[in-house]
Amino acid sequence: MGNLIKVLTRDIDNNTGNFFLDFENAKPTEAEKRVWEEVNEVLTEAMSVLQDLQSYSGAGEAIRQAIQHPNDEHVQESAWAAVVPLVGKLKKFYEFSLKLEDSLQGLLEFLTSSRCSPTQHLEQEQALARQFAEILHFTLRFDELKMTNPAIQNDFSYYRRTLSRMRIINQTAEEHNEVDNELANRMSLFYANATPMLKTLSDATTKFVSKHAELPVENTTDCLSTMASVCKVMLETPEYRTRFASDDTVLFCLRVMVGVIILYDYVHPAGAFVKSSKIDMKGCIKVLRYQPPNSVEGLLNALRYTTKHLNDETTSKQIKSMLQA
Repeated sequence: MGNLIKVLTRDIDNNTGNFFLDFENAKPTEAEKRVWEEVNEVLTEAMSVLQDLQSYSGAGEAIRQAIQHPNDEHVQESAWAAVVPLVGKLKKFYEFSLKLEDSLQGLLEFLTSSRCSPTQHLEQEQALARQFAEILHFTLRFDELKMTNPAIQNDFSYYRRTLSRMRIINQTAEEHNEVDNELANRMSLFYANATPMLKTLSDATTKFVSKHAELPVENTTDCLSTMASVCKVMLETPEYRTRFASDDTVLFCLRVMVGVIILYDYVHPAGAFVKSSKIDMKGCIKVLRYQPPNSVEGLLNALRYTTKHLNDETTSKQIKSMLQA
């Protein structure tokens, strides 16, 4: 652990050194404790959000019946009764995204301050680095589940159509549910995105850089690129992979690596794929390619479809080819 600064200041892309950042057991120091406790509350709720999303089965059959029998009041009421509590869950997910945005900005404020280098931050504040990683892990997991569950969009679309009809006949949304039209509009924008949580974090990181104009943008981008390098080296170094207590930590590191690449690509003016990028994109893609295909296809798709600069002319043909393979 004490060699982290020395290792990271070497030529990290050529892996001339090794290091291990403890994502499994890092505990907060006294200096980290206040921020850690605030973020920990949000991460505890994140587990509940994922459980709710995993068990989200939708109201597909009730909606089909309502569409097929538009004049049957009983069927219409049954469909509405089925959809309303589900929309309550979708509201919970949306409101949680706002908490996640605040937590991310709080962590970035701590991990990118000018009191020390991004590398020193990661060495000395590993508990907060771990929480940052946990937010990214949650984000990619949430979006993977959302993308494979069409019931979410179907339920919400039906809800909004029904809400519009109620307004036409002068019945207010508040009489039927806590999600009024204004909130429904904001939620619609959120769920219209293929990866809504990742979009939330990308926007939050961009806002953070804009809001803190006194900080060099490199403070943030170097924090992100260093985290990507940490994950890549741990994953491709057998002696470090064997130190993971759980097999789940491999997928955790993979998700974190992809997450920080995407954030870097949005925040850095030239993006993550340009030759001068501080992220070893070829190395990171190789690490992904070495994993069982069914475990990383979603992560490769995240790099293919949710990054900002992949299709720029400055991206090498080799990198594009590696991702298309």
